[in-house]
Amino acid sequence: MARPHEELYVLFNCLRSVSIGLDSYEPDSQQLPIIDSSESGEEMSEAKPQTREVLPGLRFLREEVKRDVQVLQKFLDQPGSTSLPPLSTNAPYLVAVWQELLQARGAVAIYRTFYAAAHPEASRKPKNGSAKGRGVKVDVVSDNGRRWIRVNTIKNSRILMEFCEMDSYLTSSDEDDGDGHSSLKKEKLIPQEFDNSVLRMGRELLEAARANSLHGSNEIPSVTIRLTRLDPSLSDPNYEKSDPRIAHTIDCLQGMGIDVQLGDRQGIVKETDNTSAAQPIVFEPTTHINLDLSALIALISDTTHSHLPRDPEEANARFISPQRYVEWKKQRVQTLSDSTNGTSTWEDSGIHSRVLADQAQQEMKKGLLQDMHDRLRSISPTLQNIQFWTTQEARQRCLQIVYKIAGPIERQRAEALLSSSTCSQTTTIPTHNQFWVHSRYPPNFIPLMPIKYFPSTEPDATSIESFQPNPSSPFLTSLASTCRNILSQEDISSLQKLQSLSGSGHSAAPYLSNDEDDIPPAAVTLANPKLTVHTVRSMLWGAALGWTTLTTNRSSVKSLLKEMKRSIGGGALVSEPPGGDGAAHASKAAIWIVNPRSLAEGMRSDCCSE
Repeated sequence: MARPHEELYVLFNCLRSVSIGLDSYEPDSQQLPIIDSSESGEEMSEAKPQTREVLPGLRFLREEVKRDVQVLQKFLDQPGSTSLPPLSTNAPYLVAVWQELLQARGAVAIYRTFYAAAHPEASRKPKNGSAKGRGVKVDVVSDNGRRWIRVNTIKNSRILMEFCEMDSYLTSSDEDDGDGHSSLKKEKLIPQEFDNSVLRMGRELLEAARANSLHGSNEIPSVTIRLTRLDPSLSDPNYEKSDPRIAHTIDCLQGMGIDVQLGDRQGIVKETDNTSAAQPIVFEPTTHINLDLSALIALISDTTHSHLPRDPEEANARFISPQRYVEWKKQRVQTLSDSTNGTSTWEDSGIHSRVLADQAQQEMKKGLLQDMHDRLRSISPTLQNIQFWTTQEARQRCLQIVYKIAGPIERQRAEALLSSSTCSQTTTIPTHNQFWVHSRYPPNFIPLMPIKYFPSTEPDATSIESFQPNPSSPFLTSLASTCRNILSQEDISSLQKLQSLSGSGHSAAPYLSNDEDDIPPAAVTLANPKLTVHTVRSMLWGAALGWTTLTTNRSSVKSLLKEMKRSIGGGALVSEPPGGDGAAHASKAAIWIVNPRSLAEGMRSDCCSE
């Protein structure tokens, strides 16, 4: 004999299992199209398997499940519960959402609300918190944003009540017409009048999907509705057969283009797919490399080219600040303090020396140029197809920095690297060998020169077409869109100023003057003070052309990833492998992070520098 409220005990046990599963749940690992050659102790957080807190909405699902477990347990444990009517619970819905999450591939959100209205602002909530248009809830956003899943636990009995209400309304209207046709068969469907809550849900989801195409594309998310307790084949006790309007409802949903799934998924254990257990994607650079400012500095650095220290002790000794530098620095700080009413203070240069010594030890493990050479040889054995590009803004700031703090050999290296251009008509360009003359590497170890320059501050449709860009990817499209969004908030006057400063000259001479003014600080973006405008512009060029951007600026990459997630969602950060046969795959990297290399020649204690 079954105990009272047996169905509640079953739900309680099932929901308790869901709660345990949620405590240990982690979404599928996300691999970003990033080559990380650096040796930072802190790995890119998005490159590791996501923790459960990273998935938006997961915490709310967990809290709802725990709350319902407690409510059910309290009801079942109280004396006299067997004589009470069954408790109303949300458990069937919560279990169904959990089952959908377990089987979803590329899940990026739970319980996300989307908005639909008649203008572009419809898909996001305004700053005042009110929504333009009615919000539509999606239980699981999967397939990296391409698929929306909504669970509906409506029963046959509930939708039949809606039909009866509709019948009553239509019958009353017919009687008022007095046309002699007041009799309405319950099996009869009236398409022009037929509607119910399930169909309204479907229309709202489709409307929201059309207003929320995948960021940077015209692709509209597909919609799946899982009807866990609606059964068109179940006989209605009031009729000889099931009400045909239930099946018609499902037909209407499918006619709208909605994927309809009936019944519960079985089990609460994640299914495994051997074909999807592929090896990690192996990312490789593109043949055209986009260099940002930090990469230019690293390529010029004395640490990158000089002979390696024999051991860590020699690396540390190499950057003990010479006494003349200490005295000069103190005098410089004192002068600045006098001119700023004492706001400048002396800081021990030991921190800077330790940073440079650490960079030298990193170079001992694997040199920057050696790493670049090996990776580029893997995609172009003769290196003949390799090209390096940068922006005029990065070139300008690099030369300003070089003049202020670089040693004479680093300056010579900068002249050789940054004075040439594909459109230069000057005849006094330094020879390429001047870049390698004081390097431990042979000439043209990497075909860095002639370095090429992008034709404008930011890419437009015309310039992109002229380059014949590489095929884009969801990550690149999202990165480019995020960069454009950040830059759109900047003052247009800054762009005009930059263009006037860049000019058409291709010699480094205009930037290597005797001007004693400090280097103008890099403009930070209004959207994120951790990002500089020139860094975002460099990233935009690489993303728009589908080229790998080489950078040492790990913090800026992390900030950009956060901006992508904030504006687009987690699906933007997933790299899609080219195949699923279980083998390792090679895919093009959007970003290549290397260890930073500072301009170190002037800080060396083992040689004389001006």
